Amino acid sequence: MSLIRLDGVTREIGTFVILDQIHAAIAPGERIGLVGPNGAGKTTLLRIVSGRDDADRGTVMRRRHLSLGLLSQEAHFDEAFMTAPDLRSAVRHGASHLEKMAVQLEALEHGGHAAGNEYSDLQHRFEILGGYTLDQRVDEALSGLGFARDEWQRPPTALSGGQQTRAALARLVIANPDLLLLDEPTNHLDVSAIEWLEEHLRRRTGALLVASHDRAFLDATVTRVWELRDRKLTVFRGDYSAYHRQRIERDERAEREAESLTGAIEKEVDLVQKYRSQRKHTKMHEHEARLERLKDAKEEAPKAGRSLRLKGQALVGGPVRSGELVIRLDELAVGYLPGRGALTADGTDAKDPVTVARAPFLAAQRGDRIGIVGPNGAGKTTLLRTIAGDLPPLDGAVTFGHQVSPAYLAQLRDAAIPGTTVLDAILEAIPVTVGEARGYLARFLFRGDDAFKEVRSLSGGERSRLELALLGIMPSNLMLLDEPTNHLDIAAREAIEAFLIESPATLLVVSHDRRLLENICEKLWVVGDGLAVPFDGGYRAWRTAVADGWTIEAEAARRANRVRPSTMAPKGALSANPSGPAAASAKASAKASAIAAAAAAEASKPAAKTRRAVPRPKLSKEAYRRRSEALDAELSRLGLRKTQLELAMTTPSVAANFVEMRRVTSELADVERALAEAEDAWLEMEEQAP
Repeated sequence: MSLIRLDGVTREIGTFVILDQIHAAIAPGERIGLVGPNGAGKTTLLRIVSGRDDADRGTVMRRRHLSLGLLSQEAHFDEAFMTAPDLRSAVRHGASHLEKMAVQLEALEHGGHAAGNEYSDLQHRFEILGGYTLDQRVDEALSGLGFARDEWQRPPTALSGGQQTRAALARLVIANPDLLLLDEPTNHLDVSAIEWLEEHLRRRTGALLVASHDRAFLDATVTRVWELRDRKLTVFRGDYSAYHRQRIERDERAEREAESLTGAIEKEVDLVQKYRSQRKHTKMHEHEARLERLKDAKEEAPKAGRSLRLKGQALVGGPVRSGELVIRLDELAVGYLPGRGALTADGTDAKDPVTVARAPFLAAQRGDRIGIVGPNGAGKTTLLRTIAGDLPPLDGAVTFGHQVSPAYLAQLRDAAIPGTTVLDAILEAIPVTVGEARGYLARFLFRGDDAFKEVRSLSGGERSRLELALLGIMPSNLMLLDEPTNHLDIAAREAIEAFLIESPATLLVVSHDRRLLENICEKLWVVGDGLAVPFDGGYRAWRTAVADGWTIEAEAARRANRVRPSTMAPKGALSANPSGPAAASAKASAKASAIAAAAAAEASKPAAKTRRAVPRPKLSKEAYRRRSEALDAELSRLGLRKTQLELAMTTPSVAANFVEMRRVTSELADVERALAEAEDAWLEMEEQAP
């Protein structure tokens, strides 16, 4: 018997139909993913299934004594949760039925009935339901979902909104209902917490209905997919990847059928006109009737979904080619200055600079696609904001390469976008015609009247699409992206991936979207435990390495012992050589940041002797061009050889041969030394630019 059965469920708001004649059922133990574009009605359907909302028409049948739990995007917390003395008690109360059984068992024991049948039956049920392992499971859930032990004793009212949502998820995990309903459960979770939740959901025997835009999460947890599109629900077998293949096939078939119907309609229109001109009314009426049937068939035929098309997005010439070295971080400390976000552990304003993370050495070459990963709160966004010039470095240096022009997409997008409407925003960003601007916006799903929407009234997903559209037309060759897929549905995420794959720009991407990291990023910068270190491999390779014992501290120690290129700029300095309008803004912000960092350093430690650089004579334009080309070629050659040697060290034939390994490591040290000298020579050349 089904746990839930929906029969002709319809939901309307005014004259707008959200769900139209939904028919579906959930069987015991079934794991279902609910997908669809933003606004398709996923949250509405979950609320109807849970009983929080009623359908306007149709019926919802639930099995008697069915237990279910709902985690919504707009976290709903009951009074018992919010008034609990501490976080651990609030989560443990999710298994209130076990707590009540424990009280009953204790009462029977004190009453001298421990030998009776009632006690025996109750104890057996308590054991089957996991009562004796409840405390262990509570601890596992709290740890798995990212709560440190010192947070377990905090009251729920002292937690942030994201922490309260994670706590509500932990409570649902402990409650273990017959049917678990989750709406975007991976929001507010870092990678480790998501992986823990996936493993728990795979192990549980109860049914699951989860709405999510996280494709990797859906692949790991569901065996069937419900798709909401055009107010209708379609059921697909398999995980998300299987659904995606089936959906592509159905869309292609729908497009072919639509083209066939269009051709048949055009033919019938011609025949109607022909017989009308010949006054053959009987024939004319026959073809008119056939024409109406074809039009009805086209109207009722399934339609392919609208897609976000970002290919060939440039409206003007593309960005200039940057130098081989795009960005370099030396002994960089990132964090917050007093009065500019620095907080103490208890949340009050700090009087001294607060360091979040340190990057001993990180570098990106032209064309690199680097993902910045790590736990929540480790400093990923702080690092990216410092690179973008939005925050001053507390120590060390951020150095941009030759002709680097950065563009920054922030995670918290509260700043006003210029322009009253979406169309105005594009027209103010670049001088193009209205027709060209509207054609460009259509690729980002701003079609028809959508182009005239006011920017201030846009939803989160619409604002993300507009900011990505603006980012796409900037002449930038370095993209700094902080959670670029936030608020985007699956189709938009996949389109963004295609856009980034084809982009020639160097990418630094902070993201929790594992599928995006897997498909886009070949390297990682891992942030955690107050450090940021590079990882030479993609997301899956990193998670495999972590499972095998890889740690940030060990990697930092290993790299500290290797021959490393000399620093390119003195500590406390921020040098930048990008060009273009976006870069000018970044350069100005970087200069202000350097001044602020220097002022903070002066206030906190004795003054140091100032080094005065000896001015170098300027090169002629021709000499500068020749030297620039030669150094770029040398940097490319050395960078390629370095990569070849690092790959050679991982091959079994080299690893098993001590003599060969010594030769490779010796050459690698020489190449790294030469690479550092070439980079220093490039910086000296920049000082002599005409």
